[in-house]
Amino acid sequence: MASRLGQLGYADYRRSDAAAMRLLRRGPVPVGRLGSVLGVTRQAARKVADGLEQRGYVRTERDARDSRRLNVVLTPSGSAYAQAVVDVIDALNRELGQRVDLAQLIAADAVLRAAIDGEGARERAARAVRPPG
Repeated sequence: MASRLGQLGYADYRRSDAAAMRLLRRGPVPVGRLGSVLGVTRQAARKVADGLEQRGYVRTERDARDSRRLNVVLTPSGSAYAQAVVDVIDALNRELGQRVDLAQLIAADAVLRAAIDGEGARERAARAVRPPG
């Protein structure tokens, strides 16, 4: 990711950017929701938002309906960066799909989901890799 984005002029990529930018493409997001999606605390999400803001990709603004809520909003350069992030992810996924067959991808996905989700995912993973019939 970092190398590809660097080639596109975004040498300042951070790991948290991919998930944050994909979410922000859909519209303004409260800091708390950003944290939930990233799996971090509200304080850590604020640091992510601050980093994006310092790089000119987002701005923060108070919610018009609830002034306690701080929304994170893409700037025009942030929209371009978000598109670049999505394009690079799509390209990397296509390249991976050309090197690995579908059964291997399904198995890897199931293992990763099981590792992330815990016990309930173990059963889903077993079903996902079991051949049909």
